[in-house]
Amino acid sequence: MTADPDSRPRTDGERESTYVYGIARGERVEYPEPLTGVGDPPRPVRALHEGRLTAIVSDCPEHLRPKRRDLMAHQQVLARVGERSAVLPMRFGSVSPSDEAVRTVLTEQAERYHEQLERLTGRVEYNVKAVHREDSVLHLVLADSSELRALAEANRAAGGGTYEQRLRFGELVAAGVREREERDARLVEETLLPLSEESRPGPESGGWFVNMSFLVEKGAGAEELLSTVDELTGNHPHMELNVHGPLPPYSFVEP
Repeated sequence: MTADPDSRPRTDGERESTYVYGIARGERVEYPEPLTGVGDPPRPVRALHEGRLTAIVSDCPEHLRPKRRDLMAHQQVLARVGERSAVLPMRFGSVSPSDEAVRTVLTEQAERYHEQLERLTGRVEYNVKAVHREDSVLHLVLADSSELRALAEANRAAGGGTYEQRLRFGELVAAGVREREERDARLVEETLLPLSEESRPGPESGGWFVNMSFLVEKGAGAEELLSTVDELTGNHPHMELNVHGPLPPYSFVEP
């Protein structure tokens, strides 16, 4: 169906803040109804039109938190709207004081939103994280270092070695693992970057030596990225590559 841009208007007396899922091009945006979003119970999704843009919104529940249910609801709204219209995704937790404030921003930032919609239409985001399989990478680190192999053999011959010898061995192993992470991070990035139109680093977190998001064209671009990830994993079994996507291109929306 086609959503009425000004459907279900609220009076000031009953107004909550407005939760924004995304911004679409056009005066009318099609999406399936009933479509609900964040909240418990989930708030009905509606459309706010201003000029040649439409904001996909709902009332915002009080005390909104990034719970799995609401995170998934946010993503589901964008996916359902995106099936029928190009949509510029907003990150979870994008809240405006009112519908009128949303319309004001659509007017003031119209040119910028149109530019971003043009750039991101037909594109999706894939997040790729890489981690080492611990036993496999330790085997490679030992294989690469004659000093480590000699020290390991000496410690075994000495019944485990002294505390200082074990400490030295642990430091060398840790340094070898870090060097291997840097080497493999370059390999992953240099292999995948040419397949994407843009890339963004993800937040740093323990365990992953690669955390990057890639912007690719739907269809052939996405298929090429995924097949290349499979090839990397097959050719380098000491690495585990986790791919999350296709996603709305959250990481590539300019703030």
